[in-house]
Amino acid sequence: MRILLVEDNEDIAASIAEFLEAQGCECDFAYNGLSGLYQAVNHEYDLYIFDIAIPGMDGLQLCRTLRQEKNDYRPVLFLTARDTLNDKLEGFASGADDYLVKPFELQELYARLGAIAKRYYGGNNNSLHIGDLHINLDTHEVFRDGREIELAPITFKLLQTLMQHSPKLVSREQLTHEVWGDDLPDSDSLRSHIYKLRQLIDRPFKKPLIHTVQGHGFRVVDK
Repeated sequence: MRILLVEDNEDIAASIAEFLEAQGCECDFAYNGLSGLYQAVNHEYDLYIFDIAIPGMDGLQLCRTLRQEKNDYRPVLFLTARDTLNDKLEGFASGADDYLVKPFELQELYARLGAIAKRYYGGNNNSLHIGDLHINLDTHEVFRDGREIELAPITFKLLQTLMQHSPKLVSREQLTHEVWGDDLPDSDSLRSHIYKLRQLIDRPFKKPLIHTVQGHGFRVVDK
């Protein structure tokens, strides 16, 4: 899981990240709400952990902004010292999926993250999600904004490769090798398949997800 942790106490943030990374997670940091919002909008994460009492924009407003203005419904867990019933109700009302009060045990935090990830992603580890685009690696089903999209095998493999590397850039050479292996196609084949993929994945929708970095390659990112 790739997790964004927004916590202004650097010691607590480092302790959480060290534990989660030992469990195989990848953690990014932000120490205030505005920085957290910037990272959430410009990078792809599976889960968010927000403190509430953070500078710039508190965790409640950060969660509401992601939900209401950015249409981002990926799981949010509040990790905070605010422990009254009203605090918890306000947290859930802002859009949180779970609420854990400090002090806490790291094992419990990890268990809660796993539980909300399972609820959100359906317990399927063989699925990829970027924005409103979802693919199932077992069934080869592709959905965007709830609409099913049928892809040919090569086009599906292209999309899978780009999503697995997201938000990183994939060069033309790397993409060609990962999709076709040693049986390399002619020089126009990749361009043709990328065009077909864009026609199906991006053209019917308001926001493009497939981006070309001229002279370097491609990436799939929700920005």
